[in-house]
Amino acid sequence: MRHKVAGKTLGRTSGQRAALRRTMIKQLFDHERIQTTRGKAEFIRQPAEKLITLAKRAQEADEAGQVHARRIAAARLDNDKEIVRKLFDELAPRYSNRPGGYTRMFKLPPRTSDAAEMVVLELVEE
Repeated sequence: MRHKVAGKTLGRTSGQRAALRRTMIKQLFDHERIQTTRGKAEFIRQPAEKLITLAKRAQEADEAGQVHARRIAAARLDNDKEIVRKLFDELAPRYSNRPGGYTRMFKLPPRTSDAAEMVVLELVEE
């Protein structure tokens, strides 16, 4: 039984889940909208919003704090320099006045092959 066991496993090992999280967050930041299953969208939503908050707080920090925040984000995004640059230079200023809730989910019809719940996860425009 899984009483009081937190988090979703998504039928994967811990390494596979970490790779899936990194890849899907990079795709979300790159395309600003992805279509996926509801479980995967809920799985990546919180870490993606935390990265945006990290980038927002780095704007107000001193130079050393900004470098530190960029290194933390790069470590969580598989050292993808383009995505880190977009996160800090484009996405963080866009949400500078927003206190949270940077993503939104829209339900789609179920997938035809296995009837999985599908959603569109997108970054809110502001």
